[in-house]
Amino acid sequence: MSTISIIGSGGMAAAIGGLAAGAGYTVEIVSRDASKAQALADEIGSNATTGIFGALPAGDIVILAVPYSAVLDVVKQYGEQLAGKLIVDITNPVGPDLKSLVTPEGNSGTREIVKVAPATAQVVKAFNSQFSHVLAASAVKQHPLDVFIAGDDAQAKARIAAFVERLGMRPMDAGALDMACALEHVCLLSLGLVTHSVMHTRFSIGVSLLG
Repeated sequence: MSTISIIGSGGMAAAIGGLAAGAGYTVEIVSRDASKAQALADEIGSNATTGIFGALPAGDIVILAVPYSAVLDVVKQYGEQLAGKLIVDITNPVGPDLKSLVTPEGNSGTREIVKVAPATAQVVKAFNSQFSHVLAASAVKQHPLDVFIAGDDAQAKARIAAFVERLGMRPMDAGALDMACALEHVCLLSLGLVTHSVMHTRFSIGVSLLG
């Protein structure tokens, strides 16, 4: 089984890292704060290791599990170390009002990442539509969570779909990378539901197939 590199040490890094380690992947945790990376690696267990922030990631798949406010700077700092990598953007560029996005009108955070990533890197949007604690469970009442995926490269999306399935969830291809904007609005939908109807974050957004 291959290595997955995760840049970040928060809730989403813990959720994806824990599931990946449980599925047999070697998980490399990287953070600006090496102590936080080590603490998360220790929490995940024997299949987890740590890397050096800014150095060449060990995994061919690199998951950006940092806040959107930091992600562009992170990608710039890594520079050509991300060349040829499959980058998974899980961020949501939500504004401080929790009702809007901070990206240019009609654009996505993922497109902004593409602008600063190496030209040979493949960038895919995924994992942004579930709360971290829900994602960590990978299923709700025995129904696998849906993970929406957007990207321009069919092979890259297929690799992420296989990864999602290995984690026990259902990949749902939403189309080209332009759909990343729509997926980021799913986050706003979730926040609206939390505020106005559901009143908690113990839910998932997915697709019910009829017939």
